[in-house]
Amino acid sequence: MNAELEYSVMQYHAAELRRAAAEERRVREARKGLRSERRHRSVLAKFLSS
Repeated sequence: MNAELEYSVMQYHAAELRRAAAEERRVREARKGLRSERRHRSVLAKFLSS
C-alpha cells in the first residue's frame, strides 16, 4: 500500500478511536451523575420523611 495512503488510514483510525473514547467518557460521566442524583434524592427523601 502507498505509504501516504497508509498514513491517512492510520490517522482516520486514530480519530475514530478518540471519538469512541470520548463517547464512552460522556456515557460514564452521565451514569455517575445519575447515580449521585439518586443518592441525593434518597437522602432528601429520608430527611423529608423524618
